[in-house]
Amino acid sequence: MTLPNITLLFAAFATALMAGLFYAYSCSVNPGLGKLADTGYLAAMQSINRAILNPAFLGVFMGALLLLPLSAYFQYTPVPSLRFWLLVGAAVVYAVGLFGVTMFGNVPLNNMLDGFVIEQASTADIAAMRKAFEGPWNRLHAIRTVAVAVSLLLALAACIVQQEKLNV
Repeated sequence: MTLPNITLLFAAFATALMAGLFYAYSCSVNPGLGKLADTGYLAAMQSINRAILNPAFLGVFMGALLLLPLSAYFQYTPVPSLRFWLLVGAAVVYAVGLFGVTMFGNVPLNNMLDGFVIEQASTADIAAMRKAFEGPWNRLHAIRTVAVAVSLLLALAACIVQQEKLNV
């Protein structure tokens, strides 16, 4: 095993962990939370958004963001290979579709929700907060889920494609 191959392996593994998390969330957590009453939904999302900020999640989330372009860098040659381009694609899709959407879409919504004091809010305020949060958050989450799945497919393709130079 070479350093480029080990880096590629860990890049694909980190991306797979993120894809699994986002897919499972889309298939189970979001639908389950969606069935809760407004107060329960908002309280659960506040709790989840606080709990996910932990070293295990952040290490993998940021790890894939760093390892995918590092893998591409290690695969670069004067005549770039298909593996290189697949990894560039995986890195860009991850950086824009998962990391970018999270930082500029979901995190601001999470911060808005985190500042909302449920115990001091009226029923109308609680309903309005859910409406302002849930739909936009779920739409952005769907984008992130598709992006990380595409990034994973590109990274996996890079793992199995022959390391041949493209004659372009």
